[in-house]
Amino acid sequence: MQVTKDMLIGELIRKKPEAIEILLRFGMGCVGCPSSQMESLEEAAMVHGLDLNKLMEALNN
Repeated sequence: MQVTKDMLIGELIRKKPEAIEILLRFGMGCVGCPSSQMESLEEAAMVHGLDLNKLMEALNN
């Protein structure tokens, strides 16, 4: 499955549960919070001050 920056975090976790470990490693501890159901990976990366390209590379490997 190809992960995209527009994908909602909640959707990603449902479709690719192994992504949780990667998100946590990047400091995104909000994987279970309600906002994850409405927040895209791009938005979350911006909020957390993360490099979106590095996050996407990790999620797609």
